[in-house]
Order: sequence, then structure tokens, then C-alpha cells
Amino acid sequence: MSPRPHPASRRALVRAAAWLALLLPALPVHAAFPGYRIDSTRSQAVFTVRLLWLHEIDGRFGHIDGAVLAGPREGTVVVSAAIAVDSVAMSSPRMRRWVLSREFFDGADYPFIRFVSDPLPQDVLERGGTMPGRLSLRGVTAPARFQLHPLRCDGAPPAPCRIALDGSLQRSDFGMDAHRTALSDQVRLNLAIALTPDT
Repeated sequence: MSPRPHPASRRALVRAAAWLALLLPALPVHAAFPGYRIDSTRSQAVFTVRLLWLHEIDGRFGHIDGAVLAGPREGTVVVSAAIAVDSVAMSSPRMRRWVLSREFFDGADYPFIRFVSDPLPQDVLERGGTMPGRLSLRGVTAPARFQLHPLRCDGAPPAPCRIALDGSLQRSDFGMDAHRTALSDQVRLNLAIALTPDT
């Protein structure tokens, strides 16, 4: 017959079990990731580039497609997005024609800007962090890195959610070499993305 636990040991086990009962409900439980698609009607991307080191030019892309899906490993997700270049809105028709020309985005030959993230832990999507991946622009694909803000949802998953991303790229990395003396090489990108559950 096995020896009975000492009364003090039994009390310690009871206290430990009570603490676990209090802690477990507070721990995040990650069910299978439901998957989301980007709501193109409620998403946008804004780019900003500095002109003559004093003034800023900015434009807004009004159409983004894509998804946030479960990654190749358990507990990971992959974010993919495609921005329609001709959905850009500028302060003037002349400026819009210029950013769509071959000197800038070359929208006729390359109608989409695409980004695919590396697989990242699901909790990074939920709490925010760095999101590396690959950006394709003007026929060139290069590493890119965005700062991901925490996921904001309207309720418990699956529910409509929103994410925001900030980052930058160098024009010269993607063959945009025109007006380098007047136009900054750095282009800042800010994306506000609305997500709906993938049904």
C-alpha cells in the first residue's frame, strides 16, 4: 500500500489546484485560426514621398484584395495583399497621371502591388509586432518589413476585424530612379485593412 500524503503536502496541493483554477481562464486559448479575407470596400493604403526635401506628396489606394490565412505550421498565419495601382487617388489629375506612369508605379505594365508575409505566430497578429515578407512592385520582388498594430475585432472570433500596418520602401530597389535629385528615395506606406471572416 502506498504511503498517504502528509497533511501539509495535501494542503499545498489543494492551494496549487486552486491557483491553477483561477489562472487557467485568463490564459489565451488559440482555437484553429478561422481565416479572414480583406474587405476591399473598407480598406485603403496611403503612400507618402517627400518632394524637394520640403513638401510631401501623398496618394491613396482605394482597392486592396487579399486574405489572412492559417500558415504552414500550427499556430502561424500568413498575410497576403494585392493593391490595385489604378485605384490611386491624388490631389490632381496631373499628379495621378504621373504616379501611374513608367517613372513611378508603371500601372499599365504592373497593375498590382503585392505583399506576402512570412509565416508569423498568431499571437503577433493579435498583439502587434514586426511583420517581414516579400513585396512585389514594378516586376521586382524584394524583402519588406512592416510594423503590425494589434488586431482589433468587433467581437469574439470569427468576427469582423481591423489591422493597420506601417512601413517604407526605397524607390531605387524597384527601378524607380526618375527625379532622384528632387524626390526622396524613401516611400512610406500605411495600410488600414478591414477583415471579414472567410466563409
